[in-house]
Amino acid sequence: MSQPASDPSVPRPSRGKFRPPALGDVKVGGFFGPRIDTIATVTAKTLLDRCVEAGMLDQIDPDRPRPGVRIPFQEGNDKCTTQMFWDSDLAKSIETAAYALYWRRDPELEARVDEIIDAYGRLQAPDGYLNSWYLRVDTLPRWSNLRDCHELYDAGHLIEAAVAYFQATGKRKFIDIMMRYADHIASVFGTEPGKKRGYCGHPEIELALVRLARTTGERRFLDLARYFIDERGQSPHYYDVEAAARGDDPADYHFKTYEYSQSHVPVREQRTVVGHAVRAAYLYTAMADVATEFADESLEPALRSLWAHLTEKNLYVTGGFGPSPDNEGLTFDYDLPNDTAYQETCASVALVNWANRMLGLGPNARYTDILERTLYNGALVGLSLDGTRFFYDNPLESRGQHHRWIWHKCPCCPPNISRLVTSIGVYLYGVADDEIAVHLYCDSTADLKLAAGTVRIVETSRYPHDGHVSLRLQTVPAAPFTLSLRIPGWARSATISINGEAIDIAAVTENGYARIFRSWAVDDQVELDLPMPVETMHAAPEIGADQGRVALQRGPLVYCLEETDNGAKLNSVGLRAGGAFACEETDDLGGVVRIAADGWRDTPAEPGVLYSAAAPTRSATTLRAVPYYAWDNRAPGEMLVWIRQEGE
Repeated sequence: MSQPASDPSVPRPSRGKFRPPALGDVKVGGFFGPRIDTIATVTAKTLLDRCVEAGMLDQIDPDRPRPGVRIPFQEGNDKCTTQMFWDSDLAKSIETAAYALYWRRDPELEARVDEIIDAYGRLQAPDGYLNSWYLRVDTLPRWSNLRDCHELYDAGHLIEAAVAYFQATGKRKFIDIMMRYADHIASVFGTEPGKKRGYCGHPEIELALVRLARTTGERRFLDLARYFIDERGQSPHYYDVEAAARGDDPADYHFKTYEYSQSHVPVREQRTVVGHAVRAAYLYTAMADVATEFADESLEPALRSLWAHLTEKNLYVTGGFGPSPDNEGLTFDYDLPNDTAYQETCASVALVNWANRMLGLGPNARYTDILERTLYNGALVGLSLDGTRFFYDNPLESRGQHHRWIWHKCPCCPPNISRLVTSIGVYLYGVADDEIAVHLYCDSTADLKLAAGTVRIVETSRYPHDGHVSLRLQTVPAAPFTLSLRIPGWARSATISINGEAIDIAAVTENGYARIFRSWAVDDQVELDLPMPVETMHAAPEIGADQGRVALQRGPLVYCLEETDNGAKLNSVGLRAGGAFACEETDDLGGVVRIAADGWRDTPAEPGVLYSAAAPTRSATTLRAVPYYAWDNRAPGEMLVWIRQEGE
């Protein structure tokens, strides 16, 4: 007899605590495989080369001459220079190299990373303190300006790098260095008498400590993460206290408001996303982690409200956020300009992490749909197809002046998008004691550990260019468990079958996931079909910049027009209302599916005249669109996401 797809008479277990799989649990191919291979063979070395060329190794290695200040302090803010967080840039480059080494062993790359780790070992102070800016360049006392100076932020990225390198290579030196540093930090900060009640102006260490705790099993690192979350924004405000201790006037703060660093009120009272976008998403990521690890329901109202505020009023169609270069973050609701859109690559990477950690509270497509949108569009655009060039800010329209760059005075984005892509396997699934959630679809093999034993899932798919997904269970435990498959919000008519037997998706779907509970057998075959028609997306009326225009989306991918396919003056073209779309398979841009659409082009009735009583002449044309993540990989030129549409 065949096993029922899902037996409603057997109560499904309640959701437990969900965590991402470990780095080595998922082997990725398909869409992301070639990208990981490019990073492993090209980008990882490129990042280290450019860090060294900038002088970062000179700063961390005590055996070299002191480098001094190489990057000027920011204009109007004499307390901050991007050089003071070089540790974080180098750390993310090490983390990328770690994932690259797990993907492909490279003795030369590993030796280079070991050299850097050895330098950090020599640099570390006897009490465990480790920050190259303060130990090698600045003469100010440690921990004297948490608001501006990134000490704890740097520590967080170094911790994440150490965890990754340990997981990838099994070498303990770096993680031991960083455990000593974390213990030193715990000796300095806390609510106990004699300790500083501070926290970082740039959140990051909080989520890093959770990763360290999950890797080492040491509860004290979780407790420190929770302290930093709980203390943020408490009164009296710590940044006022430390400014007074330095002899500074707190009113002289460059950014004027503590909303910039999300420390304006305690985290449980926050309901709207404000300030610097990357800082915001890193903080919310850590809040979700702490909520999961401590089963702390008191954080959930804030997290859900913050999520709603961002995604309902402040998110670009590409999944990026933060329109302003002035604060690299939020301004006011529905302020989503296109040609001046900032939406920093790091902010998209941070949002992917926040969405992923919200899934620790249980599978919910409310979060995963945004994770996917942001990953494939707002984040992935930050890395060129050849792995050597990068975007820092990501407009949705360019008149031809915006291009990828080789390096940046603030090179945070190149290693950030690189470490995300190379570790993408840990984002595909969520694992609880008796449930596996498939969050993202990608050709892969996963060995996922439940309380009853290991499940091996072999997934075959061309996603995101094709919506058919096949999952074969090669190893299963004797006990029944739940396999939850996300049904993306854009998939209007998905179907699922198990061993050829169709299941009623509506009957088993909860929060956007088809939760299938049964006793699984070896070689059970699950087939998921997600139709991918081309859709025209319309913006809310409050977003003035997009009225009369539509964006093209197919599956999770947002598309754009480029000059190289459509000629110049992209604002003179538009889509035919009700016109046909065709999907074209192409080897161009790494093998994308290109969209061909019925369109038109306006030609001025009086060329050279700025305003005319005569209407333009409209002629038919075929428009061709490519995925937004792939733009500016060919000939330079204009780009446009929001396209005029006839009748709009």
